[in-house]
Formats: sequence, structure tokens, C-alpha cells
Amino acid sequence: MNFSGNFEKLYELTADKLLNSGSCHDFDHTRRVMNNAVLLLKSYPEADAETVILAALLHDIARPEEDASKGQRCHARLGAQMIPEILKQCNFDDRLAARVAAAVRTHRFRGKDEPQTIEADIVFDADKLDSLGAVGIGRAFLFAGHENARLHNTENEALNSPAYSKEDTAYREYLVKLRYLPRKMRTPAGRKIAVERAAFMAAFFEKLDSETNCGENSL
Repeated sequence: MNFSGNFEKLYELTADKLLNSGSCHDFDHTRRVMNNAVLLLKSYPEADAETVILAALLHDIARPEEDASKGQRCHARLGAQMIPEILKQCNFDDRLAARVAAAVRTHRFRGKDEPQTIEADIVFDADKLDSLGAVGIGRAFLFAGHENARLHNTENEALNSPAYSKEDTAYREYLVKLRYLPRKMRTPAGRKIAVERAAFMAAFFEKLDSETNCGENSL
């Protein structure tokens, strides 16, 4: 199998598909997830690198369909269903497609399907790492801006407000989801990086509280 040539074709196909995806899940996000996957692979030489790289590339391939359905369709499950045909178009074999589809199906934070292989664990962690640290903060504000949310709010306002509302701030995303990511990581290597990035986020939002007078003791 000509992996390099097939991969180039698949890369271009995926880039075209995600070009108009939501700003937090665009092809830039996909490329960062791939970089995270490559970083994690260094700690797990027993993992099949081809499966990991292909799954990282394709993990959000069905995100446009989920966005169009306003969340009614699960991009992880739909993407897993799409992958055999997509990989067939790019001349990848069926056995590899099955492994890639399994990793894509189980990469979602709120998904009901849990990763069952080291390859799927790596893809899960690589995706979550892009929601943490400086990049995670940037993505959280990007989403909040898209929803016309406030710059910042109090913990009480954030936790007692619905999603996709004016109070659905970057801080709310941190409180509801992002601060819990380190304990959800599947690999020790991923968890170590996640803890460091989460600490950076905690310090950032503490500073933002101070500068905006949104702390619990503010007037």
C-alpha cells in the first residue's frame, strides 16, 4: 500500500470537507489534533501509528453534518460510518479502515462509546488536549463570540445559565467541561500534559475574575 500517496489524497479531501466547518472545529483544529497524536505516539511505540494518524485526521469528518443538524446527529458515530467508503476512495484497505472507524467512533467527550484500544485512547487524548491550555482558552472565546456571549461572568451566572445563551461564556465552558478533562484522559502521557495545560487555564480565569471584578466577593 502506498501510504504516503494515499494519505496526501485523503488529507486534501478532509481539508476541503472541513473548510466551512465551525470555527472551533475547522481544519486548523484537525491539524493540531494530529500534532498532538504524533506527540503522544512517542510514548507508545506499540501503537499502530497509521491507525492513529488517519483517525486523528478524520475524527471530525462528520462535524459539518452535526452542525447542520444543530447537534441532533452525532459526528463521531456518523463519521465512523462514513470512514470505510472514504478510505476506500483513497485506496486504504478494509482492515485499516475498521480500526480507524473504531477510534473515530469513540473519540467524543460526551459520547457513550468508550475507546477500546491504545490507538483509540491516543486519538481521544489528542483531541481533548486541543481544548486545554492557551489554545483551549482561545477556542472557548471563539465559540463564545460566535454565540454573542459576554466576555466574562461570575461562577454563579455561568453555572446557572443554559448553553447557547448570553451567559454561555468561555468561563462557563471551562467550569462545565474543560476543568474536568485531565481526569478523563486515557493515557498517562496525555494526562500529564492535560494537568499542566489545565493549571494554566485555572490561573488565566482567576486573573480574568480579578480584572473584571467577577469574583464571588465582588460588588
